[in-house]
Amino acid sequence: MARPTRPPRPFFDDKNRAFWLLQSAGWLGYFLLRSLGGVANNMGLLFIVPSALATATGYSLTLLMGAMFRKLMTVKPFWTWSISIMLLLFASAAFSTIEVWSNATFYHPGTRPEGAQFLGAILLDFAVLGAWSALYYAINFYLKLEQQNDQLQRLEGQASAAQLAMLRYQLNPHFLFNTLNSISTLVLLKQTERANFMLSRLSGFLRYTLVNEPTAQVTLAQEVETLKLYLEIEKMRFEERLRPHFDIEPAAAGTRIPSLLLQPLVENAIKYAVTPQEQGADIAVSARLVGDRVQISVTDTGPGLNEVQPRTTFSTGVGLANIRDRLVQAYGPRQRFEAQPGTAGGFAVTIEVPYDTEPKELA
Repeated sequence: MARPTRPPRPFFDDKNRAFWLLQSAGWLGYFLLRSLGGVANNMGLLFIVPSALATATGYSLTLLMGAMFRKLMTVKPFWTWSISIMLLLFASAAFSTIEVWSNATFYHPGTRPEGAQFLGAILLDFAVLGAWSALYYAINFYLKLEQQNDQLQRLEGQASAAQLAMLRYQLNPHFLFNTLNSISTLVLLKQTERANFMLSRLSGFLRYTLVNEPTAQVTLAQEVETLKLYLEIEKMRFEERLRPHFDIEPAAAGTRIPSLLLQPLVENAIKYAVTPQEQGADIAVSARLVGDRVQISVTDTGPGLNEVQPRTTFSTGVGLANIRDRLVQAYGPRQRFEAQPGTAGGFAVTIEVPYDTEPKELA
C-alpha cells in the first residue's frame, strides 16, 4: 500500500533556511564564474585562490549587511534607503580594497596598488553588492506583502464567517418567540400534553441548532428532517390548516447546504399563506438534481404577493434578503435565488446551489 505523499513545503516557509540556501548558492555561483573567467583569461589555476578570498569577503560582508538591513526595514523609508546606500558604499570600498590587495599579493608581489586599480574594482564590487542588496530587499518586501495578504484573507474569512453566523442567529429568536408563546398559551389552557409535546420537539430543534455551527454545512436530508421537526411544532398551532409536503430526490439528498437555510422560508410561508387563510395552505418543499447543481423549491398555496402582505420581511426584520445574503456568503456567484408568484397561485422561492457532498465549513 503506497504511503500518502506530503505536499511540498513552500520554499520561503522557513525564511532562515531559505536565506542560507540562497546566500550559499549565490556566492558559490560567483566563485565558479570568477574562477572560470580567470582561467579562461590565462590567469592560471592560481587565480582560484584570490577568487576564493574575494568570495569569502563578499559572503561575510553581505552577512553583516543582511543583519543591518533587517533592522533598517523597521524604520522610516527615508532612513532605510539613506543608511542602506551608505552601508553599500562602505562595503564596496572594503570589498575592493581586499580584492585589489589580494590580487597584488599573488600576481605582483612587492608592488603597491594605485588609485585606478581601486576605482575599477570598487565599481564592479558596488554592482555585485548592489544587486545582492536589491535582491535581499525585493525578497523580504515580497514576503512581507504575502504575509499581509494572508492576514487580510484570514480577516476577511473571519468577517465572512461572523457575518454568516449573525445572519443565521437572526432566525432563531423569531421562531423561539412564537413557539414559547404557543407553549405559554397551552399551559394557560391547561393543555399540558400538547405543551409537553411542543417542548419535546422544541428541545430537539434547539439541540440541532446548537450542535451545528453557524458556519457549517449539513446534508439536505438533515435539513429536511429538521424542517419536519419544526413543522411538527407549528402543526400543533395550526392543526389541519398546515399541510406540508416533501418531494426530495434521493440523488439530491446528500448535497450540503448551510444549516437552517430552508426553515425561514417555510416560516415565511406559514406567516403569509397559512395564517391569513381560514382554510390554511399547502406548503411544498422539493429538491432535484439538475446536472451538477441542486434545485430546491419552497412553494405555498397562499394569497401570493399583494400590497397588504408583501413578502419582504418578517415581523422581526428577518426575511428573504437574509437568505439571499447567506447564499452569497456561502457560494458567491455560484448560487441562484428567485422569489416570485407561483405558477398556480401562491408564492414560490427557488434556490439553486452547486452539488457538493464534501463536508466543510463556510469561510
